Amino acid sequence: MLILAIDTALDACAAGILDTSAGKLIAQESLAMKRGHAEALMPLIARVMKQSGIGFASLDRIAVTTGPGSFTGLRVGLSAARGIALAADRPAVGLTTLTAYAAPVVSQNNAAPVISAIDARHDQVYFQVIRGDGSALIRPRIAPIAEALDASRFGAPHLVGNAAGILADRWPALAPPPVRVDAQPAPDIAWVAWVGAAVSPEMAPARPYYLRAPDAKLPADPLPKASLPTPAS
Repeated sequence: MLILAIDTALDACAAGILDTSAGKLIAQESLAMKRGHAEALMPLIARVMKQSGIGFASLDRIAVTTGPGSFTGLRVGLSAARGIALAADRPAVGLTTLTAYAAPVVSQNNAAPVISAIDARHDQVYFQVIRGDGSALIRPRIAPIAEALDASRFGAPHLVGNAAGILADRWPALAPPPVRVDAQPAPDIAWVAWVGAAVSPEMAPARPYYLRAPDAKLPADPLPKASLPTPAS
């Protein structure tokens, strides 16, 4: 399959093309940014498509991160994914940012539990805890940092996500220390693509995944249709 992956949920604007038969990304670009995703994304996708040498009609599906994350950033990525999918007549699939963060760790089949954590501000985090095989220990939720630290009862974890360092700095002194801390500002776009290739379009729709209500008010159509970008000449 050829998968167009998109991520604008956190502090990056990223896209990539995964060729599953080749087992690798054939094109990708990621720009670090806290804001400005709306202006950056469609030109970035056009550059990635040109780098890949394929057209939108050759894609098999579009994968996009659905949250939790920046409300504005999520709207940008989901709108683009949904619009491209509609225009190219291909399915769009969604995956959470917490899942995208955890995926590379789970792929290693280690025994340690994996805590994915995203900064929710106000001394809170979005987090989930899974076993090394990917099965759930604590399902995604928003909670005070102290509650997330209670997950130390599952043993020494692998911490991932943009709040991994926050948890590591406040890790209970009497608990087994984390085996590793990967404090990435955004998920790896390659793993957004790989998870997107694995999920079912029926079970993983491309729609926002909120763990708390957004601060901003939604317009009548929160995810307006997007047109296909024009590849740079």
